[in-house]
Amino acid sequence: MNKKLAAALSGGAVLVLVLSGCSDDKSDKVNDWAKTFCDQAQPQIQKRANANQLIISTAADSKPVTIKAADSKAFQDIADADRALAKAVEGAGAPPVDNGEKVQQDAVKELNATAVAYDGLKKQVDALDTGNQQKFADGLKVVSDNLAKIQNMDQDAVAKLQAGELGSAMAKQPGCQTPKASVPPSASPKAGAPDAKPDAKPSASAKSEE
Repeated sequence: MNKKLAAALSGGAVLVLVLSGCSDDKSDKVNDWAKTFCDQAQPQIQKRANANQLIISTAADSKPVTIKAADSKAFQDIADADRALAKAVEGAGAPPVDNGEKVQQDAVKELNATAVAYDGLKKQVDALDTGNQQKFADGLKVVSDNLAKIQNMDQDAVAKLQAGELGSAMAKQPGCQTPKASVPPSASPKAGAPDAKPDAKPSASAKSEE
């Protein structure tokens, strides 16, 4: 029951902007837009990766208080990162592609909506009863189910930015590459509790289902 939420977080909660396959003949304007956005986005993409890793690396056999704290921080960080990404899209201006203004507006709207959704998940986690193991597990199940509902929102938030020539230009920018996640030592798994083994029910998220 724990594995599903961690799997969802590792697969869906992290915004991955890097794409495969790109063509090399990009217009200077498109490349300039991609650089402007990706340079601003990089710290936020890193923050999201770290938040995801925090959840996965918090051992499922940790105390409910520890799991609750990890999930709460992770969801807050993802919400903050999404808002900052929306501002980065705004700051970069309308991309120089067909319907650029609409592409920009849609991305900003969806990123802000996703941030609100993660705020909601944080509130749900903060309200969990850590004094009752069964209630806590049941509550995490609800959080997991709600997370599943926003997975598509999360992944689609920048889908239009990633399309075509613009997406290819972004994929070439270091700031939009998939970062290596890191978590503070205090959030690392306990000795003998592997990161994300099939039987290692990962974390706060873990203790729920996906």
